[in-house]
Amino acid sequence: MAEGRGSSGMMQPDPSLQNQGYDGPDGFGEPAEREVELDLAKYWAMLMKHRLLIAGAVLAALVIGVVVTLLTPPTYTAEATVQIDRETARVLDSEEAAPVDLRYSVEFFQTQYGLIRSRSLAERVIDSMGLANSDDFIEQMGGEFEAREGETAAQQMARRREMVINLIARGLDVSSQRDSRLVEITFSSPSAALSARMANAIAENYIQSNLDRKFDASLYVRDFLEDRIAETKAKLEETERQLVQYAEDQQIIRLEDPSNAGTGAQRSLAANSLSALNEALSQARVERITAEERWRQARGAALMSIPEVIASPAIQAMVAQRVQVEAEYQQKSSVLQPDYPEMVELQNRIDELNEQIRSLAVSIRDGIRAQYEIALNQERALQGRVNGLSSDVLDLSDRSVQYNILLRELDTSRQLYDGLLQRYKEVGVTGGVTANNVSLIDRAIAPKSPSSPKLPLNLALSFVLGLGLGVVAAFLIEALDDSVTTPMDVEEKLGLAGLGAIPLLDKDKDAATALRDVRSPFSEAYYSLRTALQFTTSHGAPRSLLLTSARPGEGKSTTAFATALNLSRIGKRVLLVDGDLRNPSMHRVLEIENSQGMSNFLSGSAEIAGVVRKTPYATLDFIPCGPLPPNPAELWAGDRVQALLDQALASYDHVIIDGPPVLGFADAPILSSQVEGTLFVLESRNTGRRQAIGALRRLAMGRGRVLGAVLTKFQASKTRHDGYDYSYDYDYGARSASEVPGPKA
Repeated sequence: MAEGRGSSGMMQPDPSLQNQGYDGPDGFGEPAEREVELDLAKYWAMLMKHRLLIAGAVLAALVIGVVVTLLTPPTYTAEATVQIDRETARVLDSEEAAPVDLRYSVEFFQTQYGLIRSRSLAERVIDSMGLANSDDFIEQMGGEFEAREGETAAQQMARRREMVINLIARGLDVSSQRDSRLVEITFSSPSAALSARMANAIAENYIQSNLDRKFDASLYVRDFLEDRIAETKAKLEETERQLVQYAEDQQIIRLEDPSNAGTGAQRSLAANSLSALNEALSQARVERITAEERWRQARGAALMSIPEVIASPAIQAMVAQRVQVEAEYQQKSSVLQPDYPEMVELQNRIDELNEQIRSLAVSIRDGIRAQYEIALNQERALQGRVNGLSSDVLDLSDRSVQYNILLRELDTSRQLYDGLLQRYKEVGVTGGVTANNVSLIDRAIAPKSPSSPKLPLNLALSFVLGLGLGVVAAFLIEALDDSVTTPMDVEEKLGLAGLGAIPLLDKDKDAATALRDVRSPFSEAYYSLRTALQFTTSHGAPRSLLLTSARPGEGKSTTAFATALNLSRIGKRVLLVDGDLRNPSMHRVLEIENSQGMSNFLSGSAEIAGVVRKTPYATLDFIPCGPLPPNPAELWAGDRVQALLDQALASYDHVIIDGPPVLGFADAPILSSQVEGTLFVLESRNTGRRQAIGALRRLAMGRGRVLGAVLTKFQASKTRHDGYDYSYDYDYGARSASEVPGPKA
């Protein structure tokens, strides 16, 4: 009889699988998809399961860490601190020299770090310290230089120099203090004194190289400006000669513009003359208009009403004299007659004065006309001269196009020349300035203790590494583990309800003895299986039940016997059938002869009454296998199976069939389709997921209704860290074997 083993824990069947056959998502036994969720308890259980592996990995990593730490030569790190300002102090106040705010410029400081790590600075340090002249530095850094056969001295020097550069780059490190302009230059080597000396040498050469770059840049600018000044000067002289020659050829004379005195602006002689004549013409035109207006008024007005006549002092004197004579005449006219000589003389004087006044007024009016004619003639003369000069100026403008081009080119060259001269003077002033934006703050001193190796740090890293490797190995083992070990694996890997877990018996015990002890964990596990079967159908445990497994030796026969025995113990009449017509074993368990049995009934040579055998248990009967037939699958495929079930269920409450394994045979799928339910038996740790799924697919294709699975030969002690308790141990008190009820006849 095969022994059943597994945890004595029992899990309730999945309600989704109750009252229906096993059928995964693809219809062939694949487990149903589950919602992915983070199960920390599951991962913790997995880690505890592989705790020895993880502990071994951690221990091995710690040992390796200690060994590596003890074997690693000490390294000393010296540190020099320099301050790197964003910009050098400026001497000149010009747009080009304005300080640039690089407060947020990471590129500036990254550039400085790159300069410190640069090959050129390493070569400068080598030259200043003479490190490439011997092998001392290489040996102090833990290296070794070997001369090669056939190598010249120059080749050896070049190779030694390259090795020293690589060693400096390997020992050098640059870092900055947060939110500051302080930069730490560190150098690591096996010698404390060498580390301090190298850190100081690198800092000092970095500062000096920064000054040299500024000085070299100033020299380059001066040389560049000198070349540009010479070129510009030659071009300026050539342009001046061309301008003078062209002015001479075209008779162009330029004078300084008086309206823009001091600005250097020039105008041609004709343009100056035209400007002067234009001003004179404008003045003459104003005078002509004034004279013309006076003459127009004088010509149309009465002679004595002309304003100039009225305002004339001579006429005013004559008019006053005439008024006086006329007054005297009026005075004497009252005494003397008009023909009186004195009166005639006064009248003559009055007439003479009137004639004089009229003659003077006419001359004044003629003078106004003469002034108008003079102004008109002067305007006409000036207009003629202006018209003549305008033609000359227009002609000169046509001839001055090239002159103006040369003049503008000359002005541009002069401005460029003046700017270059000014810039050259500024560079000359700043060329000797040695202000530097890099300064040494703290010189490096020889460290008193090594910076590495650090045992605590190495142990911590080894612990983390070992723990990580152990965890990865545990996850990898779990991922590659295809076996069904726990009831949780039954649900997760197969999608079946776990109806029970049967513990593994000790080597000195057999299944029959363990089943007789109703308080043993082995019996308790099968009691739980019996209870779980009560919930698989609406009327309790299935009346016809097939027990099968993927392969032989998984505890199928023991489970069939235990299930039938437990059902009989609660007063049910049970018929146990040995349905394995290929390798029967149940008759040996019950110690019943196997001369006739199922093979006889299926072949029609016997009836059910002739093959049923009594067992030591009152309500449990048994049908053995009988003679082994040559064609078991054909016997099971006949209609005698249904006849057996119909006749047996008329007299028994339950029919339990111990069927053959699924894989390799057609018997189990045929039987599964005939009974009310099928119980799938799995051996813990030895049955693979693919093997079990293959068997379940065959049962599904035969339309068998798989109620669930029972896990046999389960070792709870090896899975106690999976978060579930599968133990049935309970202290009922010591009971002697005599208190355990035995089988009844």
